[in-house]
Amino acid sequence: MSTFKPLSRFFFNRPTLVVARSLVGKYVVRENRKGTIVGKIIEVEAYVGVEDKACHASKGRTARTEVLFGPPGISYVYLIYGMYHMLNVVTEQPEFPAAVLIRAIEVDGELIDGPGKLCRELEIDRSLHRLDMTNRQALWFEDRGKRVAARQVGTFPRIGVDYAGAWAKKPWRFRLIETG
Repeated sequence: MSTFKPLSRFFFNRPTLVVARSLVGKYVVRENRKGTIVGKIIEVEAYVGVEDKACHASKGRTARTEVLFGPPGISYVYLIYGMYHMLNVVTEQPEFPAAVLIRAIEVDGELIDGPGKLCRELEIDRSLHRLDMTNRQALWFEDRGKRVAARQVGTFPRIGVDYAGAWAKKPWRFRLIETG
C-alpha cells in the first residue's frame, strides 16, 4: 500500500491544460487482486470543452459523454476499435466537459507507450469507468514529490484526431522529454 496521498479534487478542478501539464511526472497507481502497479506518467493529452472538435463532448451531451460534464477527478474509461481501453480523468468544474487522456507511463524502468497498452498493463477496463480517482480505491494518481521543470516537458499536436481539423494541431499533448 502506498504511503502517498491521492491527488485531490482541487488538483483536477483547474484549467485542463494546467492539469495535463501537471500530471506529467506524477504517478498512476493501480491496485487489484494481484497487488499494486505504479507507473510514472510520461505523456498525456488534453481535451477541452464542446468547441474542441477532438473532444467527445463536441458531439453533445450523451450517455457516453455524461461523465465529462460531472465533477473533476472522475475516471472516463472507454473502448476504441472494440479492443483498446483508454484512461482519462475529468477536469475543470462540473458542466464544463474536459478531460486528460493518459498516453504513456513508465513501470519499473519500462516505457509503456500508448493508451491501449498502458490500460492492458494496468488491467484497466470499463469496470473502472466513473471511479472517483481522488480516493485510494483501485485506481488513483499520486504526487511523489519529484518536481518536473517546464524545460523537461515537450508540447506536441495530439495523436489520432485528424478528423478534428485545426483542433488536431493544438499542442495539447505533453510528454516528458528530459528526466534530468
